[in-house]
Parts: sequence; structure tokens; C-alpha cells
Amino acid sequence: MGSYPAEDVTFLLKDLSDVMEERGTEDREEAIQSGVHYSEMLPIEYKPTPEYMEVYHQSLEEYAGKLAIAVGVVAEEIVSKKGRDIVLVSLARAGTPIGILIKKYLSFAFQLNVPHYSVSIIRGKGLDEQAMRYILEDHPDKEIQFIDGWTGKGAITHELTKACKLLNEKYGVTVDDSLAVLADPGYCVDIYGTREDFLIPSACLNSTVSGLVSRTVHNTKFIKPDDFHGAKYYQHLEGEDVSNDFIQRVISEFPKKEQGIKEQLHKIRSEHTEPSWIGLENIKQIQQEFSIPDINHIKPGVGETTRVLLRRVPWKILVQDKNDPRLKHIMLLAKDRSVPIEEYKNMSYTCCGLIKTIRS
Repeated sequence: MGSYPAEDVTFLLKDLSDVMEERGTEDREEAIQSGVHYSEMLPIEYKPTPEYMEVYHQSLEEYAGKLAIAVGVVAEEIVSKKGRDIVLVSLARAGTPIGILIKKYLSFAFQLNVPHYSVSIIRGKGLDEQAMRYILEDHPDKEIQFIDGWTGKGAITHELTKACKLLNEKYGVTVDDSLAVLADPGYCVDIYGTREDFLIPSACLNSTVSGLVSRTVHNTKFIKPDDFHGAKYYQHLEGEDVSNDFIQRVISEFPKKEQGIKEQLHKIRSEHTEPSWIGLENIKQIQQEFSIPDINHIKPGVGETTRVLLRRVPWKILVQDKNDPRLKHIMLLAKDRSVPIEEYKNMSYTCCGLIKTIRS
């Protein structure tokens, strides 16, 4: 599955391309707020406008070097903590391009060719147990390193910890639950490239920068107990796929950024603090100030705010600074969908998306 070369990643997902249909944004939001789990449905994929694609390409040019440094730092930290005998397990789908970049850096800097899988993790349902069994059976003596793009309020970090504990107890294994991300504005992981909430350009797009794979699905109508979690392959978007271009653009920066990686690595190691979960404290404060009944309707950080604008029903967007150049694509999407933007200074994130409450 997916438009990446087979040597870059193996998606451990059941292909639902021919059997599952997407639901409209309003219809899906109403279903979610009525109690249907978000993973049982797929949203209609946002088809970017030419203007929006221009913002994506501009942001990629602007941030490719910074992204390469973050990738290098994370990869160096993984080797430092886990050694060379590792398997990369990225969390589909936002983690997939990041996992590929880390795999490419390990080849570039360490001449390592490590296995890389992409698996599903779903809030409230956990990690794909069948996929993890497959990896553990294939690589019984290797250290697993989970990878994602960024942290929001840390829900997936909690989900991963809980899932690994269950996995270890059930199968008598010792899977480490540590998560490596490029950006950790939520202050909830130990391995990160930066704690700045900067724009990871792949967050601007959905499947067209993630191997044309949908978000993951767990609907018992399609997924039997022994199946992997599911996803769709969007063949109709092949003409707009920039997944491999994104990878090539970032890895072209590796040779130029070796000094930058060393400097950032030194900075992170000298200034490192344990996860404080300050982001979650900010979210609780926002929940109280804006009287939001469900904390899951608050999506912090550039990546999560982008997702709210692309596939949920937004109420409003909070930004630290309306003139922040990192938020150009957020401003454009909000304008396209007539979503109000409000300045809110007191948070560790550059922005935060608030989902509209449809049902009380």
C-alpha cells in the first residue's frame, strides 16, 4: 500500500480502498459528537487549491533545512539511546514521512539500513496489536522505536504507553513505549528535534504527502479480530502526489546541515528537561476559559490546527500572533472556511484549533 518505494516503508494496514466510502465533514462531525468513534469513518480528503499548494511549496522551501536538522537530531538521539539494532515504527499517517526521513538519515550518517514499518494507533482503541505481533515475530531481537511528527496535548503518547504495557503483559515482551517526534510543543516526550511549535510542511497536506494513504480505520464491519487496522489508497490523487518529492527535498539538505545538526544536538542535550506536560495545562486553561465541554475538541499546535481546518468543523482558531509567518497556511484555510481567528497569548503553542460543538 502507498506511493512510497517498498524499501522506504512497509504499511501494516488492510486495504479498504474498494469497500469504504468517505462521509462529509458536517455529517461525520455530527456522528462523532453523537458517540460514533472517529476511527469508524473516513473524512472526504481535502483537495488543495493552487493557492494553497503554493503556500505548501513556499513553506517547504523555507523549512526544509530546519526540518533536516530536526530529523538529524532525532535520529542521532535514537542511536544514542537505542543503539544500531533497531526497527522504526512510525504511527500512520503523520508519522510515516517522518519515519522515512529518519531511516534516510540513518543511512546517510551511519550507513545503517533499518527496517521501517507504519502502523495504526487510534485514540481510545490503542495500537494495532496484530501489526505489533507481526513486527515482534519478524524482529525478535531488535529495539523498537516509535515515531510521529509532533505532539499536541499528548493523547497519543498516553495511548502508546497504555498499549505497550498491555502488549508486554499479554505476550511477555519488553516493548519500549518511547515516542520520537520532530516537534514537541506539548513537552510530553524525551526524544525530539525541537520543542518549538514550528510548521512541519507535511502537516499542510493529507494523503498527498503521506503516500496517498488515508487516515487509519477501525470499523468492525471491515476489520476482523485478526486483521490489521485499515486504510484506503487514493489512486485518484496520484497526479497531485508530492510524497516522494517532500522526502527528496528534505534529504537534499542533510549534507548542508551537518554542523547545524551538531549544534542543535548540543543545545537540546544541554538544555533538556523531562516532559512537564505544560501543553496539557494550557489546554485545560483554554477549556475552562472558553467553556468547552470536551477536551478532545481542543487541538493544539500547527499540525493539529491544520487537521481541524482540513477535516473537522472548526469553531475558531486561537493564535499567539496573527502576524506569525509560520501560520500563513492556517490563515488561508481559515479564510477559505470563514473561521474566525482570535489572538491568545498564554500557551506554549503557536496556534490551537477549537472544534464546534454540534450536539450538547
